[in-house]
Amino acid sequence: MAMTIHVDIVSAEKSLYSGSAEMVIAPGQRGELGVYPRHTPLLTTLRPGAVRIKVPNQAEEELVYVSGGILEVQPHVVTILSDSAVRGADLDEAKALEAKRAAEEAMKDKTATMDYAQAQAELAQAVAQLATIKKLRKLN
Repeated sequence: MAMTIHVDIVSAEKSLYSGSAEMVIAPGQRGELGVYPRHTPLLTTLRPGAVRIKVPNQAEEELVYVSGGILEVQPHVVTILSDSAVRGADLDEAKALEAKRAAEEAMKDKTATMDYAQAQAELAQAVAQLATIKKLRKLN
């Protein structure tokens, strides 16, 4: 039996994942972070992207999109807190493509009511959602 770590992924709306994992890979601000059982304690921020969870006795990884947030690692527990999170299978590609297009248009339009920084953030989230969908397709 492989060693496991308990993982909780929570958004402002609900708990998206709570269970054991052999490994967790999260989108840190400076690159992906791999977390195994008995990892050194860590607290860091996350950028928008896919959290990959290797579930024991399951061939495919679980994917959860997070809009950013905070990752806390303790030797036997990983907690991810995010304003917004969606299970990979529940992501809507058409909606993400439309959000990407709208953000790109807002960044081009200098007279838009949306400020440039907000448009950049929305673009980053849309691109991260599309990348999560692409990863999910490769797994299936």
